[in-house]
Amino acid sequence: MNSEKINFLMGNIKKIGILTSGGDCGGLNAAIRSIFFRAKTKYNMDVFGIRDGTIGLSKRPVDVEKLTHETFKGYLLRQGGTFLGSTNKGNPFKFPKNGKVVDTSKLIIEGYKSLNLDGLIIIGGDGSMQILKKLADKGKMNIVAIPKTIDNDVGATENSIGFHTAVDVATQALDNLQSTAASHRRSMILEVMGRDAGHIALNAGIAGGADVILIPEIKYSINGVIKKLNEMKKNKIQHSLIIVAEAVKKEDGSKVMHKYLDGEKRLGGIGDYIASEIMKKTDIECRVTTLGHVQRGAPPTANDRILASAFGVYAVDLLANKKFNRMVAWNNRRVVDVAIDEGIKTYRDVQRDDPLVETALSLGTYIGEIK
Repeated sequence: MNSEKINFLMGNIKKIGILTSGGDCGGLNAAIRSIFFRAKTKYNMDVFGIRDGTIGLSKRPVDVEKLTHETFKGYLLRQGGTFLGSTNKGNPFKFPKNGKVVDTSKLIIEGYKSLNLDGLIIIGGDGSMQILKKLADKGKMNIVAIPKTIDNDVGATENSIGFHTAVDVATQALDNLQSTAASHRRSMILEVMGRDAGHIALNAGIAGGADVILIPEIKYSINGVIKKLNEMKKNKIQHSLIIVAEAVKKEDGSKVMHKYLDGEKRLGGIGDYIASEIMKKTDIECRVTTLGHVQRGAPPTANDRILASAFGVYAVDLLANKKFNRMVAWNNRRVVDVAIDEGIKTYRDVQRDDPLVETALSLGTYIGEIK
């Protein structure tokens, strides 16, 4: 029996790995940094960073680096994205390769085992956690999960890493659009990310003073939007700000999608639709800004750095105490943990009784056909 196996059976967690999976966001490097310092300072663990998520585990040799104090010198804490790299391309159980679909899960599990890790901390959204939990079950991998997603749609936690940064970027965009909207008496439309959840649009819309907030969860009408803009004109306000989440549908219920050269379809273009419909029916001049990936790559806000740091510390403690298959979460102003399965199954979108919906309405914002 090798020494790593003996250490584990005796209760010593001495060697752990970290990987980031799914779309990047602000705060990932802060989480990795926190994991390293907690593991090294309190438990004297060796910490290994796996590059490019599960792709790194499928390579031979495994694409991994041992993290040291020198790794975290300089500006990593302040940097967006993840220095380890990530992947959101393909399910390893149905991975596209050379025109075929193959199962690479065995390769990934073998890669994990070849490192002789006592545990693995995964940082990902609901989709990544679902895939990695399935891999862990199949390969008897000891994992702990940290939720990250700019969409903030993981239901078991009030906040996920990356959300505050995305909201901050969208708010700054509204601040910048305000002056140009006023200069030309235009309606400026800002399209933001969020998938099927409207949290970014709702939060940034309130913070940035949007006159219209459109989110997937609340039905709207173009006439309702126009009515709001006309009311503003009566009050001698000749410009406006509209923020719309990427998954908002057309009035006929269809989604607006972009088809890319690789054949993949992604959400995008609803801002142009809203602008076109407004200009068909009014003399209001519209301009559209699609914010895109700057919401992911921006330097993390203080809130995201703090949340990521707290999550990293707690995740290491879970591994040290052999509490596997758990996800850290932020609830009632403290870090807690729940079963990963619970984190996966509970989806969090914007509900009609969300206090921020009432806040937007109280500010005179049009947010849909709410009676």
